[in-house]
This record gives sequence, structure tokens and C-alpha cells, in this order.
Amino acid sequence: MIKEIANHRSIRKFTGQPIPAEVLDEILAAGVRASNTGNMQLYSMVVTTTPELKERLSPCHFNQPSVRQAGAVITFCADINRFDKWCVLRGAKPQYDNFAWFVNAATDALLASQNVALEAEAHGLGICYLGTTIYTAAQIADVLNLPKGVIPVTTVVVGYPDGEVPLTDRLPLEAVVHCETYHDYTAQEIDRLWREREASEETARLIEENGLPNLARIFTERRYVAEDNLAISRSYFEFLKKQGFFNQ
Repeated sequence: MIKEIANHRSIRKFTGQPIPAEVLDEILAAGVRASNTGNMQLYSMVVTTTPELKERLSPCHFNQPSVRQAGAVITFCADINRFDKWCVLRGAKPQYDNFAWFVNAATDALLASQNVALEAEAHGLGICYLGTTIYTAAQIADVLNLPKGVIPVTTVVVGYPDGEVPLTDRLPLEAVVHCETYHDYTAQEIDRLWREREASEETARLIEENGLPNLARIFTERRYVAEDNLAISRSYFEFLKKQGFFNQ
């Protein structure tokens, strides 16, 4: 395993130091080399470095300090706009305004984002994925002037870390790897796979802070609650339609 994968940490506090242009170019070039659908590259990376635009993006990400502190805020977008225009200019009729091609384009964007993250860490920078992107996709699109056929999928903040953070725990390999066919989990296996995480000091702290009996209840009643999940799903789906991914 290359060290950038083994040592990955989500960095949420940055020094504010600018990223040299040549370093940023190398990081973005790594994204371009990612695998993609049919070599169509159905994604775009919108790179925000100016304080003014980062300030406008900040509320879209619930004012997380990392958006203002990072050297670059990179919004990865599913993008059928560029490929559609190329097709039309060449006398071809594109048929990509549907859900299947949103999935393809979103996959392309996410693959590019992981290459960018690894290259950034190889340069000694820190990164963090912002899940808030799909919460406020329409507002982000407005700030970044995204045309029809382009929709934000994820955002990665990149910058020089301000301090060190510990590795985040992960479930054991056997929890996510299925040999040959999917093996469904028994209650006993679920207990065993989550045992270490549930027994950690971090979990104990979270239980005390939230006043709930276990970590699962914290996820369902504090972090990702049903009402928010439904509201986010509806707004993102409506924006997908507005941006032209559900015309067929």
C-alpha cells in the first residue's frame, strides 16, 4: 500500500498558506489521469482560490472554517455539457440527458477527486471531502456559474495542515470484502465487526456528549436524521432535473 493511502487523514484546519501554482497544476493533472467512462471525461473541476469566492462558497458548506483556510477549494462536477457541445458541433446527436449518464458522470468526477486527493497528500498537503456539496448544490452552482448539464458531486478542500490529527479508525477488512458472492451479516457478525469502534474512547466521548445510549443512535438521531435526508434527496433530485439529467 502506498503511504498516502495508509496515512490518509481528513484535515479540517489549514494554515492559509497559498499553494504554489506549479504544485496545484500537478495535483489537478493527476485528476485528469483518472479512469473515466469511455474516455469521455464527463466531469469538471472548478478550482477556487480567491478569498472573495471562498467567502461566497463558505455558507454553502455550513461555514466550515476549512473552506476559508484552504489554499484551494475544488468542486468536482458531473458534466455532460462539454461532451454534448462537442457532439453537436460534429453533427452527432447526444443522448446523455438521463439518470444513467448522471451516474456515469458522477463516477468520473469521484474518480478524478480521489486522484487529486492522493497527489495532494503526496505533496505534503492535507485534504478533506465536504459532504455538504449535495446539500446545497443549487447554491454552489449559482456561485460557480454552472450551466445546464453540470452539477456538483463533491468538494475537496486542499491546503497545508495546521497541526496533526490522528488516523481515523476503519472497520476491519472482512467487514467490507465479500469473497465470490455477497455474504449477508448475522447479528453476531455485526456485533463483532463494530466491537472495537464501539469500545473506543472516541465513541464513549460521543455518547456522553449526545446523551444517547450508543453510536448507531447518534448517527440516526443527531448526524443524519430522516427529515434532513429526505429534504436533501428532494432538493438534489429537483436540481438534477433542472440541470437536464432527467429529460428522458
